[in-house]
Parts: sequence; C-alpha cells; structure tokens
Amino acid sequence: MDVPGVSEAVLWAIILCPLAAFTAIALYLRKLPKLAGWLSIAAITASFALALVALVDTLGADGRAATHTHDWFHAGPLQLSLGVRLDGLTAVMLVVVTSVALLVQVYSQGYMERDPGYGRYYAWMSLFITAMLGLVLADNLLMLFVFWELVGLSSYLLIGFWFHKPSAAAAAKKAFIVTRIGDLGLLAAMLLIWTRGGTLAIDEIHELVLTGALSGTTLTLFGLGLFAGAVGKSAQFPLHVWLPDAMEGPTPVSALIHAATMVAAGVYLMARFFPVLEASPDARETVAWIGAATVAVGAALALVQTDLKRVLAYSTISQLGYMMLALGVFGYAVAVFHLFTHAFFKALLFLGSGSVNHATNTFDMRRMGGLRTVMPLTFWTFLIGTLSLAGVFPLAGFWSKDEILLEAWHQNRALYAIAAVAAFATALYMFRAVFMTFFGTYKGGEPVDPSDEDSHFHGDPAHPHESGRVMTWPLLALAAGAVAAGWWAWGREFQHFVEGAVPADALHHAPAFSYGIAIASSLIAVAGIAAAWAIYQRRLVDSAEIRRTAYPLALLLERKFFLDDLYERAFAAGLFQRGWNRLVAAFDAFAVDGAVNGAGWLGMQSGRVLRHAQTGQVQLYGAALAAGAVVAAIIVLATGS
Repeated sequence: MDVPGVSEAVLWAIILCPLAAFTAIALYLRKLPKLAGWLSIAAITASFALALVALVDTLGADGRAATHTHDWFHAGPLQLSLGVRLDGLTAVMLVVVTSVALLVQVYSQGYMERDPGYGRYYAWMSLFITAMLGLVLADNLLMLFVFWELVGLSSYLLIGFWFHKPSAAAAAKKAFIVTRIGDLGLLAAMLLIWTRGGTLAIDEIHELVLTGALSGTTLTLFGLGLFAGAVGKSAQFPLHVWLPDAMEGPTPVSALIHAATMVAAGVYLMARFFPVLEASPDARETVAWIGAATVAVGAALALVQTDLKRVLAYSTISQLGYMMLALGVFGYAVAVFHLFTHAFFKALLFLGSGSVNHATNTFDMRRMGGLRTVMPLTFWTFLIGTLSLAGVFPLAGFWSKDEILLEAWHQNRALYAIAAVAAFATALYMFRAVFMTFFGTYKGGEPVDPSDEDSHFHGDPAHPHESGRVMTWPLLALAAGAVAAGWWAWGREFQHFVEGAVPADALHHAPAFSYGIAIASSLIAVAGIAAAWAIYQRRLVDSAEIRRTAYPLALLLERKFFLDDLYERAFAAGLFQRGWNRLVAAFDAFAVDGAVNGAGWLGMQSGRVLRHAQTGQVQLYGAALAAGAVVAAIIVLATGS
C-alpha cells in the first residue's frame, strides 16, 4: 500500500544519517575523536528532526499506515522486497529512539571524554542507532530480521567496548549467545509464515491472520516463534540473564540499550504483530504469563542488588515484563504507551547513575551516601526518574503503569495481583537505591588505583562534585520527559494514534479510566516508598536482620535463582563442552572436512580415469557421441517425456 504522506526519501534519510556517520567515522575519523563525536551528534540530530516531521504527518493521518515497497529479488516463487513503513507505532518509536539517542550522545561527550576509544565508541553507537531505526521502519519480516541481527551485533560490540577487561568480553559473549537462542525462534517463525502464507510483508501477514487463511496451529506456532525472538532481545524470563551482565559496557550504552534500542525491539516486534496474539489465545496466554513471571523475577532480584546499575538493569527486566503482560491481556496501546514513558525515565536513571559514578568511581551503593548535597542536579533528576518509575501521580510512569494494572484487572485477577505486588517492590527497591546513594553520610567512593592502567576514572572520589553541563543538561531534558510524557494519555489521544497501526478488527475496546485502580496503585507505590524509608533511612527495621530471618529466600535471590549457575555450569560447561561441542567437532572433522577431502580425491581419481579416454582418435569420439544420443533417446522413450 502506498498512500500520500511524508516523502519516502525522508524515511530512508532517517536511517541513512547515522549510517553515514558510522561510515565516515569508521573510515576516516577514528583518529579525530572530537570530530567523530560531533558528526555522530549532528547525524542523530538530523534523524530526530526528520522523525518529528514524520510524527506530525502521521498525526494528521490518525496514525494510519503508509508503506513504500520496492522489489528486490525474484527466484521462482520467492519474491523479496525492501521497503519502509510509517504509521502511529513507527512514528512513536522513531521519536523515542532518536530523542533518547541524541541526549545519550551529548551526555557521552562528558562521560567518555578521555577514553582512548572515543572515536570507536561513536562509530559503534551510530551503527547501533542505524540498526534500531531500520528495524522500526522495515515493512517486511526479512528486512526487519536483518536489522534485528544488526542490533544484536552492535550491542555485542558496545557491551564489550572495553574488551581488555575479561568481565566485559564475557558479558558481550553472553549477550550475543543468549539472544541468538531466541533469534532461532524468530527465524523459524519467518520460515513458517513463508511456507504457509507465501509472504513476509507485514500488511499481508495481518490480512492472512484476520481473514482466517492460517490454521490455528500455524498461528500459535508463528506467534510463539515471534515471542521467542522477543524473549531473547527483551530479556524475558528465562533468557533475562544476559541483561544485568551487559552493565559492563559504558553507562551511556546501558542507557540506550535499556531505554530505546535493543530491549525495546522485542516489545516493538510483538506490538507490530499484535493481530497474531489477538487471533491466537494460546500464544497470547503464553505472552501474558511469561511477562508476569518476568515482572516478578526482575523486581525480586532488584531488591538484593548493591550495584546501582544492576538495580536499574533488573528494574528494566521487570518493566519489560509489564509491557509483555499488557500485550497478553489485549493492552496493545497500553504496552506501547509504557514503552514510550519508560524510555525517558529509564534513560534518566541510567545517566544519573553514570553521573554518580563519574563523581565516586564506583557503582557500589554501599560506598556512596550523602551525595544529594554535593550533586543536587543529579539527585533531583534521579529522584524524578525514581518517582516516575514507582508510578507516583502525576508523573509519566503513573499513567502507563496504571493502565497496565487496569487491563490486567479486567482480564485476569491473578495477573493483576502479580503486577500489583511487583509495583510495591518497584517502589521499595528504587527508594532503597535513593536512600543508600544520596542520603546519610558519604562512604568515600572507590579509591583510584594508580597502578590500574585500565581505569577510566579521572578525579578525586574523596571529594565528589556535580557533573559538568554536558552531562547535566541531558538529565534535565529527560527529567522533563519523565514528568510530562504521560499526560498524552489523558483523553486517549495516544491510544487512538498508535491503534492506527493495527487493523481495526484486531483491536479490543480498552476499559475506561478507573479512579479505584488509580488510587490503589498510588497507595501501593506510597507503601513501597514508606517501607524503604523505614528500613534504609530511619533504620526502624534492620535490613541485616531481615536477611537473617529470611535467609533461604535471600540466598535464592542473591544467587539469582541459580539460573546463571544452571546455564553456565550445566549447559555451557557441561552439556556443550562434553557433548554438543564434541559432536560439532566430530561433524566438522568427518562430515565437512570429509566432504571437501572426498571431493578432491574424487576429482583426482576421475582425472586419472578420463585421461585414458583422450586418445586423439576422431572415430572414437564420434562413436561416444552416437552412444550418448542412443542412451538419451532410450531415456526419453522410457519416461514418456
């Protein structure tokens, strides 16, 4: 479908601007780091401006889709195309990705200022942004999958940016391998829909779903295959284990991964194919309950973390679970809305943690404290992000999380109960982080080791101070988003806009705003804040005593439900090293190498045989041709061809 709207060139330019920056930096500017940084910022600024143009145009079209498709490759029944798609969902994602990426890039000028890999950092970041924008704009599954894999590659490069650190290299490999497991499901879903429906175009897949052209089994398997890809990329239980380790990358990378790019890709994928979930109850129930499990697991594990970035990482896992839960209870617009608001307050919180690290040389909250007086801008913006994440009225997180609880209440009370308890835990662990980081007395940070040549810290942790303007201005801009982004929900304008991306037959009527649910969710958040204040600020209850009393549970949480042990020891070091890896090595030695060596041997032997046929006698050649003609005639007559 090609409808009037914003120029196709504008949509391609949104992708090509950061791609051009990546190319220029990689080829020419890596040794000119400052110029590389400014070029990357200029490119994403241009993409952001064009994304706003696309948003305004799509608002005028009520979020309806405009696609621009071009034939690329034909081979028999296989017809592949390249194209871009703009609708309400795409427009929202474009603005989220480009705005957050722009602020992160500006912030990075201060955070990465003296890093020797400064130019390389901006090259990889430009590639990362290119991949996410291409994924969002793709109008078919093949093109989406290409950019999906490029997102995975870019995240691998950025998580392992400080590759000289063994922990960073291991985290990058872990992220790459775990997400590949989910990607196998997505690839299987693509093959399934191609064989059953003969298309990879998003619009045509929607039509097949809504017209009943696909069987129930095919729909369920296709939906579960898509969800498998989303489980890996969006860190859903049980493939969530890579995301906390991804904190080994630079903090601005963490902010971008958690707020607007990689983990958002899985939620976007499921929202894009929401008609499949609507038509397949089994797939939808699976999404809802896996989302609920992720909500609970992420919130529970965040309660025991002492590393500020890991608290935020597990918080992201929990919030992504909320989005999947929403999709599983028919809350398509609500899930997208929470993705939208979450991008601002989560990017704010990660950049705030980076500002704290910039002053203290540590992310260990046990070595912080009392920072609100020396870092007032960081403190107040971090507090705004925390209140928004906790769902406190009237900040952005309140509106979107309240809508998720409302949808769950109307569809499944058990899911609502899980989400409500996790909301209490969210307020508790986030204000635990606030009190440990910014209140009390300063614990001295992490002393700088003069012999550590790999240290990227420059300053005096004994005397922390506020970060420079290049780092605080993005915090202020994101704080504004964390406050105001949710106001779009009032009046259902946002819902109507993003629903324009989905066929009307696939939508369910959303329940009306409920003051009862809103008040209950606010009281839950206040209760969590009060509990954190009583334990970590007033010390009315000793946290160490709580741990001793609930030691088995505390041990289970501190060991992360033993999932990392299971994966790394039973699978990676056990099953794979002792079984699978040996099987693959044997296959490589005997099947792959054997086939190559066998082909060479056969060629040599056939040459030795055939050389005897080269006699130079024309009569013999003529007889061979005649014999061949006779054999061919016999075959034709025998087969009736």
